[in-house]
This record gives sequence, C-alpha cells and structure tokens, in this order.
Amino acid sequence: MVTLPIGIRKNWLTYFQYEEVRDTPSETRNILLIIFTLVAAVTFQAGVNPPGGVWQEDKDGHVAGRAIYASDTQAYYVFLIFNTLAFSNSILVILSLTHKFPFHFEICVATISMAVTYGSSIFAVSPDDSVRFRYILITAAGPFVFRFLVLIFNLLLRKHVQSQNLLPESDSVRG
Repeated sequence: MVTLPIGIRKNWLTYFQYEEVRDTPSETRNILLIIFTLVAAVTFQAGVNPPGGVWQEDKDGHVAGRAIYASDTQAYYVFLIFNTLAFSNSILVILSLTHKFPFHFEICVATISMAVTYGSSIFAVSPDDSVRFRYILITAAGPFVFRFLVLIFNLLLRKHVQSQNLLPESDSVRG
C-alpha cells in the first residue's frame, strides 16, 4: 500500500486538485470521460429501475411495471428532473470529449440510442398522469441548449471585439 508523505496527509484535498502544470490535457480528458461515463451509467440505471422498484401486479389500483416511487408525484418529479439533467449533461460531456475521436460517428449513434432508450424507459415506468413530457424534454435538452447559447454568445462577442479592433483576428475567445 502506498502512503502519502506526512505533509500531504494533512492537506490531501490540495494534493489531489487539478494542476495545469502537472496534469496533461490527455490525462484530464481520460479522467473526465471515466467520471461522466459513470454518471451516465448510474443515471441510466436509475431511470430504468427507479428507486423503490416497480409494481409487480395489477392490484389495489396500481399497474404492473409502473414505478412505485411515482405514487409521490412531487418527489418523483424531482427525481426525474435531476436524474435526467445529470444524464443529459453527462451525454453532452461524453460527446464533447470524444469529438474527432476514431469512430466518433459510432459513439454518437450509440450515445443517442442510449438516450432514446433512457427516455422510453422513463415513460414506460411512469404513470401517465405523473410525467409531463415537456418538463422532461426541456430538462434533457437543457445542457445542449445552454452550451449552444454559450457558443453563440462567444461568437458574437468575438465579432464585436474584432469590430472594435480590440482583438487581432488570430486571437479568439473560446467557449
């Protein structure tokens, strides 16, 4: 077992923080891919198998295959919205970090297929009256729309700064 030096043991949080000088972009990208793949896997699993499971049989007004957790509508909405937000955000980061990778098209097809499967699973286990499609759709699209707006803002900012001759054309504002 590897032990940390005494000085580092006291301040281990600082020791493990990202440092641009020490950590290469490739290592950082790989770590982020691992983290966001784990987030996607956990949130996908939570969407397919919601907390509390699903009803096993049609009995006492319940429908077999529907989420037990959905009987508390507000709590179920909170779960669905934040789980979907984490899932779609992880999908966005995975697609961004694998841009221009070999087999990127295949990565996109597999990732989009997983997202569609996630959505169909949520609608399969959710009672008809507890899921408002537009809320879930807006939540799922949120990270993508936000990222698109940031890119547009940066392009407009770059044009404005260049038109004011404050920034040479070779420099750029990145998003």
